[in-house]
Amino acid sequence: MKNIDCQPKRRKARRWLLWLALLLAPGLVSAQRLSMLRAQGGKIVDAQGREVVLRGFNVGGWLLQESYLLKTDTLDSQARIRGGLLRTMSDQELEAFYEQYRATFVTKADIDFVAAQGFNCVRLPFHYDLFLTRQQRLERNKVSRRPRDPQAVEAYVQHLAQWYDQNQLFTDAQQLDGFRLLDQVLSWCAANNLYVILDLHAAPGGQGTDRNINDNFVPLDLWKRHDRQGRLIYQDITVRLWEKLAARYQHDPRVAMYDFINEPHRVDIENGLSNDNAEINVLYSRLINAVRGRGDQHLVLLEGNGYGNEYTNLTPDKLHVQDRSNLVYNAHRYWCPNDPAATDPNPNQINLLANLAAFRAKWQVPVWVGETGENSNEWFAGAVQGLDAQNIGWCHWNLKRVEGVTSLLRVRPYGSILTPAGRAALLRNSQFNQCVPNRDVIAALTRPATARTPFAALSIPGTIHATNYDMGRNGIAYHDAYAERIDYRKQAPTNNGSLYRNDGVDIEAVTDQASNGFAISDMAAGEWVNYTVSVTKAGAYTLRARVKNEARAPSRLTVKLDEAVIGSLTVGPAAGAAWTTVAVPTTVLPVGRHTLQLYVEQPGASLSWLQFDLSSTPTTQGGQ
Repeated sequence: MKNIDCQPKRRKARRWLLWLALLLAPGLVSAQRLSMLRAQGGKIVDAQGREVVLRGFNVGGWLLQESYLLKTDTLDSQARIRGGLLRTMSDQELEAFYEQYRATFVTKADIDFVAAQGFNCVRLPFHYDLFLTRQQRLERNKVSRRPRDPQAVEAYVQHLAQWYDQNQLFTDAQQLDGFRLLDQVLSWCAANNLYVILDLHAAPGGQGTDRNINDNFVPLDLWKRHDRQGRLIYQDITVRLWEKLAARYQHDPRVAMYDFINEPHRVDIENGLSNDNAEINVLYSRLINAVRGRGDQHLVLLEGNGYGNEYTNLTPDKLHVQDRSNLVYNAHRYWCPNDPAATDPNPNQINLLANLAAFRAKWQVPVWVGETGENSNEWFAGAVQGLDAQNIGWCHWNLKRVEGVTSLLRVRPYGSILTPAGRAALLRNSQFNQCVPNRDVIAALTRPATARTPFAALSIPGTIHATNYDMGRNGIAYHDAYAERIDYRKQAPTNNGSLYRNDGVDIEAVTDQASNGFAISDMAAGEWVNYTVSVTKAGAYTLRARVKNEARAPSRLTVKLDEAVIGSLTVGPAAGAAWTTVAVPTTVLPVGRHTLQLYVEQPGASLSWLQFDLSSTPTTQGGQ
C-alpha cells in the first residue's frame, strides 16, 4: 500500500466546504441575486439587461434627524437639537445618546418589514458628519452650542480646511460611524434582496436654506463659503467624501445609485447666485468626474434645483463631463396633481407625470422619483398608478414618523427629546416592535386601484367603531369632498385631525365611553363610509349610535346594508356638544358578508360607534 499524503486534498476539501458555507450564508445568497444596475436608454437594467423598476421606502430621520419627523419642530434641525441637548449634557453623553439612537431607531427588523411588503429598495439619507471622527464632531458641537456666532462657524470651517489639506477627512473607514452604518444597512438589505440608494441628505455646508433638510449653520454655504485660501471648501469636502464612498463601494452591486446631493434649493439670483443652476452644474460635473475617475460605473442620481425637480443647465448635454453614461434624473413629488395630462410649461421642471416621461424620452435617461408622500392615501394610490403606468420607480417618504399617519410605521408620542424621560421613551417607542404599521398606507401603495379591503374584522351583532371603515380609494371605500392635496399652496390636511387614518375622512380624538379613542367628524352632506361586515345572526336589530352634533340644526345619517336603507338617525344639536346615544330599529338583516354604509344626509354630526343588538328592539328613535 502506497503512503499517500492526504493533507493537500483535505485542505482543498476544507476550502471547498468553507466556500460552500459562505455561499449559502443568508446575506450572501441574497447578494448573489443582486447585480450592478446600469442605464440603457430610459431604463434601469440589471447585468442581464432586464429592466429593474425600483420601488421602496426612504429611511429618513435616522442618520439625519429631521425635526418634523420627531415632533421637535421648534428646534427645526439636527444641529439645534444637539445644541439643546448640549445645554444639559456633556459631549460624551451626547455621543452616547446618538449611538443608542442609531442602534435602535432602525434595525434589521425594520428592513425585513419593508421587504415583506414587496418593495425592492431603500433610499438611505445620511449626514456627512457621520464620516467625521468623533473628535472632529466635537468641533461641530461647538457651533451647535453657538449657532449664531459667526466666529464659531468660521473656526469650524478652518478646522475642516486643515483636515482636508492634511488628508485627515474620511480616511480611517474602520473607525468612522458612517461607513459602519452604511455597511450594516447594505448587509440587512442584501439579506432581503433589496437595493440601496446612498443619499447625501445633509451635504457639507448645506445645499439650501431649509435647515430641517440639510442641517446647515449658514444657508447655502455649500455654494458660497470660501476658506482663507479662497476655495469653495465645502464643495471640495463633498467631492472628497464621494471619492471615499466610491473607493469603498465601486464594485458593490448592493448599491443601486449614488444620490450625490439631496434637494438643492434656493440656489438662485435672489440669494446672490446664478439664475441658471450654474453652481450646481459645476459641482455635479466635478462629482461625476471624481467618481468615474475611480473607475466606478454606478448609476448616479442627479437632483435638480427647487427641491430636486428643476434641471435648467443640468441636462446631459450641459454637464462638463466626458462620461455621460449611467445618469439618472430625480423628481420629488409632493402636493401636485397626479393627472397624467397635467404639464408644466418648463420642460426641465419634472415633478409632474407628463414632464417626467417627456424628459426621459427627450434625453434618453432613466428618471426616478426619489421622494414622494406626505399626502393622503388617495393621492398615494393615484401617484403609484400614474408612475407604474409609465414604469417609473419611486421611493416613499418615510419609513417612520412620530404620530405619523403617512409613514410606513407610526411611532407613539414620547414627550420631549430634551428631557431624560423623553429620550428614554423615544429610544423605546421608535423600536420596530413598538411601532404601529399604517396598514392603510401600505394598502394604498401596494393594492390595485379598485381594491376595497376591511380595515378591521367587523361583525353584527357587535360594535363597529366609526373610524374602522374599509381601506380603499375615495369613491370606493369612502367619499369625501376633499381627499387629496394637489396644490402645494393649500396647506389644509385632508383629515382635519391628522389622526388614526390617512384619508379624506376627518377624525378627531375622543375620550367618550366605549370609544376606540377616535370619532369621525366634520361630515358634509353626501359623504359616506363603507364597512365590510359579517352578519352572523339573521333578524331585526336595535341600532345604537354614539353621536354628537355641534351644528345649530339637526343632522341626519342613513345606514344602508348593500344599498338598502336599514335605519335612519336624527341627531339634534346638543348643548356643549355632548355625546349622546340614539337608537333606532332596523329592518331584518340577513346572514352573510355585506357592505354597511353610513351616508350623511344632513351635516353636523360626529360619530364614535355603531352598535347592533338583537335584543330590546325599539319601535321609535330614542336618545340618552
